[in-house]
Amino acid sequence: MKACGLIVEYNPFHNGHLHHIKEAKESSGADCMIAVMSGSFLQRGEPAIIDKFHRTQIALQSGVDIVLELPYPYAVQSSDNFAAGSVHTLHEIGVSSINFGSESGDISHFITSYNTFKEKETVYKQQLESQLDQGVSFPEASRFAYQQIGLTNGTMDLAKPNNILGFSYVKTILENNLPIEPLTIERTNSGYHDQTITSSIASATSIRKALLENAAITSKIAESIPTETYRQLEQYKSEATTWHTWEKYFPLVHYRVMTMTLKELSAINGVDEGLEYRIKKTAKEATSFTAWIEAIKTKRYTWTRLQRMFVHILTNTTKTDMKDMLASSSVPYIRLLGLNQTGRSYINQIRKQLDVPIIGKLSRNIHPMSAIEEKVSNAYYSILPPRPKNQLRKQEIQPPIQI
Repeated sequence: MKACGLIVEYNPFHNGHLHHIKEAKESSGADCMIAVMSGSFLQRGEPAIIDKFHRTQIALQSGVDIVLELPYPYAVQSSDNFAAGSVHTLHEIGVSSINFGSESGDISHFITSYNTFKEKETVYKQQLESQLDQGVSFPEASRFAYQQIGLTNGTMDLAKPNNILGFSYVKTILENNLPIEPLTIERTNSGYHDQTITSSIASATSIRKALLENAAITSKIAESIPTETYRQLEQYKSEATTWHTWEKYFPLVHYRVMTMTLKELSAINGVDEGLEYRIKKTAKEATSFTAWIEAIKTKRYTWTRLQRMFVHILTNTTKTDMKDMLASSSVPYIRLLGLNQTGRSYINQIRKQLDVPIIGKLSRNIHPMSAIEEKVSNAYYSILPPRPKNQLRKQEIQPPIQI
């Protein structure tokens, strides 16, 4: 069987994702579609609006055959580390291609851009370091450096969010000489950061915003998501009593900061360059998560970087933890969240060829990374009332979802 990989968050799953799965299956000629999905917390440092198990159910009912979890140390990261964890996870399970959405929509542009990048990598690094030394944030410094080598104009714009991620996927594949064909489709209608729903294909950002602004799922939201997403959103809200948003976690992360010493805070991953002093100082006046981020944010410290940092504070993930987890170029195991009959057939076919174990239930004895995942899961469900919190948390130690 031939497998195609997808790198996803599904926060939440919408009609654009459905379009992507169909196009990816057709363009790859794959028998099995495998999605590696961020778990409780996402690449931009946000909590997933509903948990990974309900998102897995949606994916399996919408054309995905196997859903894998992207380990936390890779999930809450900048594009290169996020790409490394995602691509290597899909490589370990034997995909022959990876298909991603992009603003470009032409894979040849990514290959040509990678060749240009390698030719001018020294210039890129010099420009990047120069900008960082001037106090510019990494994303802005990187965009400037790409511009200096001609990669933010013409056929390939590495100032666009999905192009940036796609470029990182292609770079990971080519630099590690992986036997994976990169494929891409163009994003349709909505932009990545669009704030409002304007058609049946809307951005996840606009859908989340609408969900948070309305007591119920409106007809406009319903038109932009598949029926299964509607069902799972309603079910999760009924079970958990709330959506997961940063404001819900504000009291917890605020308490953490107020009771930590400067030394403890400085040990947390992402708390760099004396940032612990600024975090402590602003905490005294903070009345909401949004206001706190605004008080800390500078030209150097972007909103996304600070959100990732706060996830690590919430989960007590230290620099040492992260360094140890990312020491290897591969992943220590494959976490299986769910599969269907096609997925079961594929797993049975390739199981003996795997170089790393494939696991279903979370157990801290498997690998040190799984102990971190347990902390992350506890942190994610911590905002819920006791009964749903205990019930939903038990999903971690149950077998993978099967349909």
